[in-house]
Formats: sequence, structure tokens, C-alpha cells
Amino acid sequence: MRKLLNTVYITNEQAYLMLDGENLVCKVEDEIKLRIPFENIENIVCFNYVGCSPALMGKCVSKTIPINFVSPQGKFLAKVCGETRGNVFLRVAQIDRFRENGLELAKNTMAAKFSNTRQVLRRTLHDNEMLRTDPEIRATIQVLEDGIEKVFQAQSIEEVIGIEGNCAQNYFSVFNKLITNPKVTFTFALRTKRPPLDPVNALLSFVYTLATNEVAAALETVGLDSYIGFCHSLRSGRCSLACDLVEEIRCIAERFVLTLLNLQILVKDDFTEQISGAVWLNDEGRKKVLSRWQERKRTDIIHPYLKQKIPLGLLPYVQSNLLAKYVRGELETYPPYLQK
Repeated sequence: MRKLLNTVYITNEQAYLMLDGENLVCKVEDEIKLRIPFENIENIVCFNYVGCSPALMGKCVSKTIPINFVSPQGKFLAKVCGETRGNVFLRVAQIDRFRENGLELAKNTMAAKFSNTRQVLRRTLHDNEMLRTDPEIRATIQVLEDGIEKVFQAQSIEEVIGIEGNCAQNYFSVFNKLITNPKVTFTFALRTKRPPLDPVNALLSFVYTLATNEVAAALETVGLDSYIGFCHSLRSGRCSLACDLVEEIRCIAERFVLTLLNLQILVKDDFTEQISGAVWLNDEGRKKVLSRWQERKRTDIIHPYLKQKIPLGLLPYVQSNLLAKYVRGELETYPPYLQK
């Protein structure tokens, strides 16, 4: 299992990254702002426009350090990571496994997602006595529980996706009630993605992007092709397998978003509204989110399958390793992440 090192986030839009020996150097207007040894870097996420030097990209490829380029608004643009590590037999096995057992994988993954989403709701009910008898939240929990049963009876991946869509719609219909701090001025009516039309949607999209990028990077480290998925359809430029695996851990992203909102860590000034109606996190807002996200990743959890304590930031790597073992035939089934 690969050791989880630090992720470096470059939030200054005018920053330029370059190589200096065995160090990553960040410059802004020819002034060195940061110098970090490569031994302390596991992943790089750039929110800058200027970019980085070819020498740095080559060095990162040789050390299997992914460089993710994300727009300042949080949209994933590209990734530099070199060739997929691992041999051709693993990739062939991945395609064969997904073709043969894709429906089973989709069922298990979505059932885990519904269960984890239910836990998000139950956590809010546990912490807020006034909501424990809320009929809409109780009804949504029942929809999720029914979804777990229905998904295992599905006859096709399309049917699984349809069940997931219904569960997601019900879940987000009560999401605003999970923002329990009455001082919070943000409200959430429905999920809007491209583009997000309010601060809550902007925050959800941004954190989902961070989580998906980290899953994609983890898949690369174990030799799986992140573009070949079992549930999300193949699409040029989309990491379909990362989109599949991130479904299991969306609950973590959503709890994180709710914490930021209920603690009023983010305020109105952390967002920018465009003339088109789109709402994005601004530079200051991204800094707040990234700082808290890094702190959250350092917290420990007990992995439900390994029964071991791991940093939360290592979870994408653990799940990627378990999936690789399943593809290689070392595990009979892939154990999705189940939040307790």
C-alpha cells in the first residue's frame, strides 16, 4: 500500500511551478513563495493559470506524482501523470472483469452509497433532537432503505442508475434541513451542477471535484485505468472509474460541506456570482475549503473491511487497492466502503 504523503494545493492564480534539483519551487512574479522536497509530496493540485515547467512535469512523472489542473472555479481540466503503472495484464483483466461483473459491482457500489447517505441523515437526527420526527427526512431514509433492496433486484446497469437518480432526488430534497444553524444565510433548493447556481451547490461541486481527483490519482498508483469504469459510461476525457468509486465516499464530502456551513466557516464574501447566474468559490473561499479539507484528511477512521485505523486521506488508496485485488482475482468480491 502506497504511503499517503501531503497534497500540495496551488491557489494563487499567478503562481508558476518549476523544478530545482529535488525540490518543487513555486514562484509568483519571480519571487519564490514555496520550496518543498519531492519526498514530502504525494499529489499536486493547481488552480493557477500560468502552469508549470516541462522539467517539473517530467520529474513528477518519474516519481509518479500526479499534477492535477483545476480551474479557479473548481472544474477539473487535465492531469499529468505519465503512463499508467502496472502491467498490461492488469488492464486486460480490468476490462474483462468489468464486462463480466459490471452489474454486480454497480449494485454493491450504489447500495453502499445509499447506506452511507442514510448515515448522513441519521447523524443529523442524532445531533438535532428537533429533526428526529421530521416526516420528510424519515420518508427519505425509507426511500434510501428501499433503494438498497431494489438495487440488488435490478436486471441492468441502466436500472441501477435509475434507482440511484430517484434516491439522490429525494436526498437533496431534504438537504437544506441538514443546514441546522439558523444563522446560516445560505439556502439549498435543488442540486444544480453545470453551473452551480447558489453557494451550497458551488461548495458541493468543488468538494466532489477534489474527491474525484484524489480517487483518480489513487487508481493510477495501483495500475488501474481510471477511464474504464463499470457503472458510468465511457466518455472521452472522463475518469469513469474514479466517478464510480467516488460514489462510495460522497457521504464524506457532504458531511464536510455541512460542517463548513453549520460552523459558518464560509460566508457570502467567499463566493462570486457571475452575470450568467453561476456561483463560484473565490480565491479566499477556496483557501478556506482546502485548508479544512487537508485537516479532515488527516483524521483517523477505522476501515470497515481492514479493521485498521487509517488516515481518511488514505481511503481512496485503500479502496483502489481492494479493487485491484478483486480484478486480479485475489478477492472474490470487491468490498465497497461502508460508513458506520
